[in-house]
Parts: sequence; C-alpha cells; structure tokens
Amino acid sequence: MAMKKKFIEIESPITNDTLEVLGTAEELHGKTIKLDLSRKMRGKGVELVLEIENKDGELKAYPKKIELVRSSISRMMRKRINYVEDSFEISCSDITARIKPFLLTRKKVSRAVRNNLRKTTKEFLVNYAKEKTYLEISSDILSTELQKSMIPILKKIYPLSLCEIRVLETKELVKANKEIIQSMNSLVAEEAEEEIEEKKEQLKSQAEELEEALDNSGKGNEKEKESTKETPKEAKPVKKKAAKKASKKKDE
Repeated sequence: MAMKKKFIEIESPITNDTLEVLGTAEELHGKTIKLDLSRKMRGKGVELVLEIENKDGELKAYPKKIELVRSSISRMMRKRINYVEDSFEISCSDITARIKPFLLTRKKVSRAVRNNLRKTTKEFLVNYAKEKTYLEISSDILSTELQKSMIPILKKIYPLSLCEIRVLETKELVKANKEIIQSMNSLVAEEAEEEIEEKKEQLKSQAEELEEALDNSGKGNEKEKESTKETPKEAKPVKKKAAKKASKKKDE
C-alpha cells in the first residue's frame, strides 16, 4: 500500500528557516529545492539550491549551489567599465568546490590590471578556503562577509564598483561537515539574543532619563507659578483726566 503524501517540515540550517515540502521522508532524500533569496538579500538576486538529507527520519536541507542571478549582474553593468570573472576549484577543509568570482572596475583598465585582479582573487580564495569548511564558506557568501574581506586587498590593485561571488557549487555535499553550520547558527542566535537584551536596556535607560526630565520640567513650572502668585500686583497709574477733576473740585 502506497504511503500517503503530506507536507513535511525540513530544517535549513544555513538560512535558519523551516521549509514545508509535499512528500514522504524516503522520497525527499536526495531531492533539491530552489529558493529565491532576493528579499532576504535586500534586492540582490540570489538563488540557493538546497539538497535534502534524511538522517534517521529527520530531514535537513544543505546548500548545494549558490548563484547570483544574471539579471542582478546586468543591472550593475555600465559603459566604460571592465568586468573580471574566473572559474576554478577550491579545496575546503572537508570537500572540494567550484567557485566563480565576479568583479567590476570603476573605469576601463588594461589587460595587465585585469589579469592581476584575477590572479590576486584566486590566491585569496584558495587560501581562504583551506581554513574553512564548505558550509562555512557558503554562510560567509550569503552574509557577504567573504566579499567584504576581498575588497581591501583588491582595492590596492584597482578600485572596484562590485566584488561578488557569482557561483559556488559542489558535487561532494554528502561528505561535507554539517555539524559546524549548526554550531554557527546557535552562536548567531545567542548573539542576536544578547543584542536584543542590550537594546532593551538602552530603551529602559532612555525612558528613565525622559521621565526624570519631565519631572524636573514639571517642578520648574510649579515654582514659576508660585513665584507669580507671591508677587503683589502693581498699583495702576492714576489717569491724568481723573487727577485734573479732583484738583478742580478742591479749588471750588
């Protein structure tokens, strides 16, 4: 008898989300899901391909491919600039992967400058990958930490208007170390909780300061009112006409 299909929750550690997919745990093992991360990446078109893994009935999805959408790149292209791209394999601390960096210069540059940018980018990424796992690199790309660390080094050669990783993919996802990404997410969650608590404390202190300021201003207004009550009213000056009439009556 065929098993009835139902929506199953699948945990995605890299995006820290849960996905609902129709099927059975046995059928979904090894299947891929494509996600559009444009909203999460604040308008930058990124597609994430996740591969589902069934481990003791628990389903989790891990990144098999991260790709920057071509339409997102074409929006950044301008006249009188050059683009530099490359494609090569990197050896992570656990598996090998293929990475494709993409750079845009601010103005047109010579072939020698482009080759220097390409060579420096490759050296940096190869050395960067040796110390990290595939899933750590994937997380760094999605958080733009990897791209930000590349910019200062490449700026020394020539200033760039764009520094991106166009593609990161692997065929050895089964061998990848998946425990590290879970510990990383727990650390991120702890840091987020600490930040929320700090913000709450700041808001409390600001509210207390405002209350004190309002109390002080209220006390100042009360003192002003009391001082106005205590001061006697000045006698109104006698009008000239009334004074003249009084003097005439005395003369008569």
